[in-house]
This record gives sequence, structure tokens and C-alpha cells, in this order.
Amino acid sequence: MTESDFAAGAANILPAGTPAPDFALNATPDQVLRLSELRGRPVILVFYPADWSPVCGDQVALYNEILPEFREYGAEILGISVDGVWCHAAFARDRNLHFPLLADFEPKGAVARSYGAYREGDGTSERALFVLDADGIIRWSFCSPIAVNPGADGILKALESLSGKSARARPESFREDTAEARP
Repeated sequence: MTESDFAAGAANILPAGTPAPDFALNATPDQVLRLSELRGRPVILVFYPADWSPVCGDQVALYNEILPEFREYGAEILGISVDGVWCHAAFARDRNLHFPLLADFEPKGAVARSYGAYREGDGTSERALFVLDADGIIRWSFCSPIAVNPGADGILKALESLSGKSARARPESFREDTAEARP
């Protein structure tokens, strides 16, 4: 992907101030989660390319590690990729994840497309983050280069802004500017 391809992808994700498109996706083979069910609290949407890839594994592990901090803001976090529910189940079990991974599997990438976060050329999601307020309005969005873990600083700053709480000191490992590019 060239620099201009990334810029085009980043420019296409839904911006702050946009109502978040509602969706219903499988969290397990027999459990559907609807975004509208989470109204009344902040929601973090994490679109990522694929389970089992090194950067995605690092990214979801980080969010799992700081899940208690997200919950201090009353926020729910949802991971979304085009992988199927069985792949998500194995990945979540292997990584001991404590938040839902949703299957944007069929029609492939329909939800990612509605958020402007689908990568047409390779059939996966962009590495895109969205923080929604309690009314379902996008208050922050960010698209990271596919090979870069975006960290959690942006998410935490957006949650702080929504809640009006002042920032706590956070370990450097949460900072976006320390994120490393990986092949």
C-alpha cells in the first residue's frame, strides 16, 4: 500500500459528529449483538484486518490488558473483522480476550463498508478505531496504517473528553507514538 492509498483509506472513514450506523453481527454462532443495544454508554469499535496476524494480536492484547481502564469510563469495546465466528472463538480463547469479537463475515465486510473501513483490494477491514458517545454519535475516529498498532492513547483521550475526567498518568506502552510497525 502506498502512502496515497493509506491517505485515501484514512480519509474515507466516518468522521466525528456522524451518527454511527447500526448493525447486528454474530458474537458467537448463536448470539447476535446489535450496536443499538449498547446505547446509553460509550462504545469503542475496533476494526482490524484479521485474527492471528501479529499486529492484530498485539493490538487486541493491549486492549484486553487495559479493559479495566476502558470500563472506568463505562465504555464497551467491540472488535470487528471479516473473520468468521469460529475463527473469532478460537482466537479469543487463545488470547484470553474478555470483550466480544464480531464477525463481519456475510455479506463480507458490510459493516466495515458502512463505516468507510473496508479494504476493497484485499477483502479485509482497515485498522480503524471509533469512539461513540452514549447517543451513538461518533466522537473520535482514527485509521492507522495496516502494519502499525495504533495503541490506546487516542481512545483514552476520547473517553476522557466524553466523561470530562482528567487524564491519569498512563504507562508509555499505551501511547500511540511508541507503537511499532511490524511486517
